[in-house]
Amino acid sequence: MDLIKKNQYWISFGLGLVLSLGSFLLNPFGLSPEANKAVAVAILMVSWWLTEALPLPAVALIPLVLNPLLKIGTMEETAKAYSNPVVFLFMGGFMIGLAIEKWHLHKRIAMHIVKRTGTSGNRIILGFILATGFISMWLSNTATTMMMFPIALSVIAVMKEHEQAGTNMRNFSLALMLVIAYASNIGGMGTIIGTPPNVAFVGIIEKKYNYTIQFIDWMIFCIPLVIILLAALYFVLVKWLFPNGIKSSHEANTFINSEIHGLGKLSIPEKRVLFIFLITALLWITKDFINQLNLIKLDDNMIALVGALALFATPSGIRKSGKKVMVLEWDDTKKMAWGILLLFGGGLAMAGSLEKAGVMNQVGIWLSGFSGNSGFILVLMVVIVSIFLSELMSNVAQVIVLAPVLASLSDALHLDPLLLGIPMTLAASAAAMMPMGTPPNAIVFSSGLIRLKDMIKAGFVMNIISIVIITLFSWFVLPLVMHFVSN
Repeated sequence: MDLIKKNQYWISFGLGLVLSLGSFLLNPFGLSPEANKAVAVAILMVSWWLTEALPLPAVALIPLVLNPLLKIGTMEETAKAYSNPVVFLFMGGFMIGLAIEKWHLHKRIAMHIVKRTGTSGNRIILGFILATGFISMWLSNTATTMMMFPIALSVIAVMKEHEQAGTNMRNFSLALMLVIAYASNIGGMGTIIGTPPNVAFVGIIEKKYNYTIQFIDWMIFCIPLVIILLAALYFVLVKWLFPNGIKSSHEANTFINSEIHGLGKLSIPEKRVLFIFLITALLWITKDFINQLNLIKLDDNMIALVGALALFATPSGIRKSGKKVMVLEWDDTKKMAWGILLLFGGGLAMAGSLEKAGVMNQVGIWLSGFSGNSGFILVLMVVIVSIFLSELMSNVAQVIVLAPVLASLSDALHLDPLLLGIPMTLAASAAAMMPMGTPPNAIVFSSGLIRLKDMIKAGFVMNIISIVIITLFSWFVLPLVMHFVSN
């Protein structure tokens, strides 16, 4: 065992190389040459991510070297993934979080949240699950996580200041970070506008079949599913995997009240940060209504950057050495999780090469092999493939590529396209094992409070539960709610 630990780096490094080269030379999946190269690169990246042979952001740079070298894609094509609009959404959101932290607004918000939920670790986590899940139904899951992330970090800081003996603060911190991401992903399933994959799928169905999925029908089908998944999330993370043992106490309540009193009134910088934060959140919530006016075209990424730029341009009301101090200054960004931006860009680059090489179409062909079995088995396989595939690639890109493939498969089998398409779309938002699985996963992973092996463990359990729930709901409940499309 000591020998393994001593040589862990070389074992991890070598394992990735062996698996990747073995896949490339043996081509066990019978892929085309280009697809085989793309898969070999993906295997190398995933294995090094899982074993942490190299820093995660460093592994994310591999496509910039191997894609042009192996002629999978040019440098220009590959580099585009690292400037994907979602990367700038992260950047803007991280900057807003930095400003909230800089002026201690996060501590004030956290104190009031803990005061209302109670100081029991389980009740705090449950409060975050309910709040995050509900908000994510109406706001994009990424924007929801961006808003809740700095607040959760401040709650963790507050709880650490008054840590009880015999409790597990690490489990509390880990569970709170994970539930923000997972509750955002799950809550986003509840409405058509809750997450981009839902919007993408509805648009594809409308274009192909001239059939509009009703907003209320989606909610009637998905909200019970969301409630069950959120309840499962609470019990899995809090009662099973990461119990914290933090109990409510009179001393902790007294401490919270005294801290709130000590903070006094909102300072001028706090007010200005809060104003910009609220305006940014309001724009995220109302952007669809604003866009309908046809005056300007907003998206979540643009709004996050507007919020960040406003922070750099807003004076804090404080002077230092005769100069105005802005609410956010560039030196403050030294604390930002720049590596996560590379990590997400690398995930998108890997996904893009797999898509370009036709691997996704091969997945559709492989799925068609289950059409000879019962329809239930086909739905189950679609959900399994979708949820684990989305661990490695953008869930929006996945839906855009897979939805037409599954629609054609449904037509060939005389099935309703919704019976395969909706479970695939929901499963694409349920990826919970890898940081690059969904944007919320990447955001909370940037906290440094989550080890990759913990996310994989918790995520695998939630993936299995999601597979079961989504499959059963799609097979038994979906036909009762949605009007079948005539093929």
